[in-house]
Parts: sequence; structure tokens; C-alpha cells
Amino acid sequence: MSLDQAAYLELLARGAAAEAYDRPVLMARAHGADAETLAAMEHAKQLALRVRAELEGRRRREAELSALFETAHDLAGLRDLDAVLRAIVQRARSLLGTEVAYLSLNDTVAGDTYMRVTEGSVSARFQQVRLGMGEGLGGLVAQTARPYVTDSYFEDARFEHTGTIDAAVKDEGLVAILGVPLMLGSQVIGVLFAADRRARVFEREQVALMASFAAHAAVAIDTANLLAETRSALAELERANGIIQDHSGVIERASDVHDRLTELVLRGGGVDDVAAALSEILGGTVEFTEDAPRHAGTDGHAVRHRDDWIAEVSAGGEVFGALVLHGHPALDPVDQRTLERAAMVTSLLLLARRSAHDAERRVRGELLDDLLDAPDRDPRLLRERAARLGADLDTPHVVLAARIEGPGSGAGPASAARESADRRRLWSAASHLAATGAGLAAARDGGTVLLLPLAAD
Repeated sequence: MSLDQAAYLELLARGAAAEAYDRPVLMARAHGADAETLAAMEHAKQLALRVRAELEGRRRREAELSALFETAHDLAGLRDLDAVLRAIVQRARSLLGTEVAYLSLNDTVAGDTYMRVTEGSVSARFQQVRLGMGEGLGGLVAQTARPYVTDSYFEDARFEHTGTIDAAVKDEGLVAILGVPLMLGSQVIGVLFAADRRARVFEREQVALMASFAAHAAVAIDTANLLAETRSALAELERANGIIQDHSGVIERASDVHDRLTELVLRGGGVDDVAAALSEILGGTVEFTEDAPRHAGTDGHAVRHRDDWIAEVSAGGEVFGALVLHGHPALDPVDQRTLERAAMVTSLLLLARRSAHDAERRVRGELLDDLLDAPDRDPRLLRERAARLGADLDTPHVVLAARIEGPGSGAGPASAARESADRRRLWSAASHLAATGAGLAAARDGGTVLLLPLAAD
């Protein structure tokens, strides 16, 4: 190992800032290193920065998924509305790493939305602000039931700026704001925000993650409200003991179902586990299908189709499929809510699985790129990277390369679309073979390269 490689490995090992990776090159240049040495060090620096970026990306994704699962665990144990709301804003702030997080709830009587809980806020004016429907970013989210994000609030003309709202935002010092709706079915009950006091771009993945978190948070708020309403009803209907017992049994059943699904997520269960647990809970056959039936509702509610009940599985506007309960022409409200909550849990599991698959596919592709483009790389490091992916570089392999030929200059949009779809299918098939066959796959030069071990005689 050369001195420059050792220097960059040491920087990676201690988690140095990106600026520190320029220092070895600058020192070598100051000591009169020749051009070849400087070029080699610059190449080593770029590779080290790529590894650093990948490690940071993994840590961020792990932290995001961990925050989601921890939130599910924490909220499952809370029954008080104030405690639920505080936990939601604390987790939102941690989830996106922002300076401030806050939550507003809609006032159906006044027809506006008001600040309910804040985390990281220092302005009393900001903590008491109310927004009319359509006013400011939060009012627009509450009115349209869609996420909105801005990296510079005061320069964003999409929002209706009012003196009261702008003064409160300025007093808090906020610049970048992300707001997502808290939805119960098709009803917006409030808005969840994450904000920074500096310009910041919220990535699409962060917006989708926040939207998924908001969906789970809305369920927790609904559960807390339902429990609060139940306590009030029990106090008022003390003379109707039979009704009280029935209502209490419904709530306990809903809570038990929620806890069971949460426990399933926390212990690493999969979509099939959710379907199996739901089949047992509802006393029927539940299956997950990736092709959401056209009868599936799009507002978060389970819908009936003949003798089946269908709940769409979606997150952040993306549809993954549906949970289908077969042979239940009648379903009481508690079981319907159970099916809907299971669909939300399934969407979280699918998001987590896709994130893990995408990370593994990128790592396999980068290793194959290094094998093809950098033959002078340290073989030991390449073997170690391959071993972590279940690949053995010391065994004979076969290299397969494929490319989808274009339809030609005279082809229309339909042919181009088919070509693009064929390329996606080719890459998907190669990635699957690499993951299941201890191989590697990478997209290169408009085509796909696949490295697979030869089968033993």
C-alpha cells in the first residue's frame, strides 16, 4: 500500500471532513512531488471521497429507517394526545436533521389551522401563529392536502404571504421549510413541518420519507383522539354499562392490533408476515398483490368489491400494490381500520426493503466498475468488498454483456418508449441474477454487464 493510499484510509477511518482530503495532495505538491505522483494521489483522493459519500449515504438511510421503526415503537406505547404530538415533532426533527420541527392542527370551526406543538422554536410569536386556509406554506398544504417545500420561503412566490405569517416566520428565522399533510382518509387534520434557519434543499426521498412518517403520525393522533373520546364517553355513559364494555372492547382490540403490527415491523417481518398476521386477526385470507386492482380506493380507505375488501398500499404518492381480504362481504369499522393500518405498515416495509435493495445494487455495480476500469486496484481490498456481497473473485466467472439496440432515427415516440422499457427490464433482470447468483452487475455505456460464477461440474 502506498503512502497516499494509507493517508486516505486513515482519513476514512476517523471520519474526517471532506475538506481534509485535499491536505495530502497539497502537502505532496508543497514538497515537490512529480506530476505522476500528484495524479495518482488525486485519483486516490477521488476514490476515497466516493467511499466516504457512500458510507455517509448508508449511515443516513440507516438512521432514517431506524427513526421510523423507533417512532412506531414509541407511538404504540403512548395514549395521551399531548405526548403523541410531542413525540411526533421530536422524531420529525431527528428524522430530517433540521433545526426546527412543528405541527399545526386544523380548526374546523374557525376554518383555519393553528400551531399546536413545536420543537427547537425560540419565538413566542411563531408558536402562537394561526394560518388561514391557503395562507403561507402551511395553509396551502392544509388546503390542498399536498406536500410543499421551499428552500427560501421569503423569495417563494407560490405562497400567499401575509404580514402576520411572514413576521412570525422572520421572528423564528426560518428559511427552508418542508410541510406535509396529516391525513385521515381524505381529510386533512393538520400539517407536519421540518425547517432550517438556512437555505437547504430537501431531496425527493426526504419528502417521501416525511410523507410516510406523517401517515403513521396521523394514525397515532387518530388513536390518541379515539382513546380520549372513549374516556369521555365512558365517563358520560356510566349508567349504560353494557355499551361501555362494548366500546372499551373495540378500543382495546384496535390497540392490540396496532401493537401487534408494530411489533412485527420492529422484529424485521416482511410483507408475507403482515398478510399472515392479518389473515389470523380478521379470520380470512389476506394476500398482497403488486397490481393494485382498479377498485382500490385512493384516499386511504379500504373499499369493498363484491365479497372482497381492498386497501391500497402507497406512500408519498407512489402505489406499491394492495392488500386484499377475500371472502368477507361484511366488515365492521374496527376490522376495516385494521386492514387500512396494515396497508400503511406494508408500505413502510416495502420502502425499507427497496432502500436496502437499491443500496446493494449500487455497491455491486461500483465494485464491477472498479474491476473493469481499475485493474491496478489492490486485489485484497477488491476480494474483501466482494466477500461482503457474497461473491468469490477467486473462482472462475463468466462475463455477459448485453445492449438493447435503438429503433433508429426514424422511429417514433412509441418505439423509443419500448426501447427504454426493454432497457429497464434488462437491468432489472441482471441485477436480480447478480444478487441471487453471487455475482455483480453494472450499467455501462448504454448497456448492461453481468459477472457470474461458473457452475461447478
